Amino acid sequence: MNAQQTNVLNTPKKDLWKNVKRHFSVYALLIIPVVYYAILKYGPVLNGQIAFKDFRSLDGVWGSVWVGLENFSTFFHAYYFGELMRNTILYSLVKLIVSVPLSIILSVALYECTHNVLRRVVQTLAYLPHFLSWVIMYGILLALLAPGDGLVNDIIKAAGGKPIDFLTNSDVFPVIVILSDAWKEMGWAAIIFIAALMGIDPSLFEAAMVEGASAVQRVWYITIPSIKPVIVTVVLLKLGKVLDAGFNQMFMLYSPSVYAVSDIIDTWVYRQGLLEMKYALATAVGIFKGVIGMLLVWVSNKVVSKLTDSSLL
Repeated sequence: MNAQQTNVLNTPKKDLWKNVKRHFSVYALLIIPVVYYAILKYGPVLNGQIAFKDFRSLDGVWGSVWVGLENFSTFFHAYYFGELMRNTILYSLVKLIVSVPLSIILSVALYECTHNVLRRVVQTLAYLPHFLSWVIMYGILLALLAPGDGLVNDIIKAAGGKPIDFLTNSDVFPVIVILSDAWKEMGWAAIIFIAALMGIDPSLFEAAMVEGASAVQRVWYITIPSIKPVIVTVVLLKLGKVLDAGFNQMFMLYSPSVYAVSDIIDTWVYRQGLLEMKYALATAVGIFKGVIGMLLVWVSNKVVSKLTDSSLL
């Protein structure tokens, strides 16, 4: 290798260091997020090996006995495995089907609203529940749905009906879970769609109005197609979390009387992995969820890219 070839190979490295020195203050800002992800995200991956071990605290992560896929087998052969998977997937998919359209409708309504005060009030009321913990939300739901003195049951009794114990009734509980989740997260999810709506060229709406298009036609033929890539991205990302049905929500709302329709993977892992200290089993379930989520996003992205012009890649 002659000197000219050596200089060609070294040029990119020299240019990189010159660029780093020139913009050192900008690159320095990366230190905090890099350290954060290295310590809190990638560091724990090394300890994920306990999913394949008979983990014992005294032996430590590296000293525990290797058992291969035994922890995964324990989860797959658990008595409630089918029920857990059914509840988790159904809740996730129904939440997706309900929350995304409602978020789109809310964002379009806010975007089309010409009354500034009304728009700001609705935005604030819609965003506020997102910042409330599920502990507070449970208190609100209890005040509304309690069988004795809940507001909803007071209305039912005033109309001559019998009070309903919404949170311990297996037939009604899933509906409460879906609607309460939509109520809490709909406004926050709408922010993404509102941001996408702001990027639409106003001249498209002006041209449509000149052609005599109604408000509904403008939304259907201009607004929705314009934000379709964002909708696809949001749906694909949510599919990656299809095995996360909302631990915080379910943990606050469920009770033994509705376990059959409320017990999901995360609540089962909480009882088995943390309360009974089966940390290896809990880690194995976490890896299983991660792999399934990754596969779902990859497959969904491939399907969507074939059917439409939108995809994550």
